[in-house]
Amino acid sequence: MAQKWRVPSFSPSNRAKKPPPPLTDAKLRDLALHYVGRFATTRAKLTAYLSRKIRERGWDDAQPPDLQALAEQFVELGYIDDASFAAMKGAALTRRGFGTRRVGEALRAAGVEEEDSAPALDDAAAERWASADAFARRKRLGPYAAAPIERDKRDKHIAAFLRAGHDYAMARRWIDAAPGEMPERED
Repeated sequence: MAQKWRVPSFSPSNRAKKPPPPLTDAKLRDLALHYVGRFATTRAKLTAYLSRKIRERGWDDAQPPDLQALAEQFVELGYIDDASFAAMKGAALTRRGFGTRRVGEALRAAGVEEEDSAPALDDAAAERWASADAFARRKRLGPYAAAPIERDKRDKHIAAFLRAGHDYAMARRWIDAAPGEMPERED
């Protein structure tokens, strides 16, 4: 059977798409409502999203948009809660095996202020042993390794622990543990 070559037809899907219309206050509020309805977010993430949308689509009203006021209005309505976001994100990262330093970096990147992130960082510090255990299990390091590691791989495994946000003493304790033997817990 011979190959059929298709000639592009001029259907509506092949035409260049018309750019979306510029945003107004009402459209901006609708975008913000849709965003907070779909994603757990912070004030900073919402304002970054809305400013990106304004850059992409343009602004149609005479007055410039007040993104901070819109974000504060959503906080008052209870749609955004930075402290709850910090607790949720910190607990999720801790369960996945990330240390306190990595949790703090993620919360700073999300725009959570220090007073909202402090309880989440305290919880991550309290769960640092369980977090290191989860990381070692997930990466099959230390007591979860199949065989003892060589000297050059030891440094790489410690570096992986450090990148995950654990301190050096915790990393050494877990990496130096023989396969099948859990390290002694320190509090």
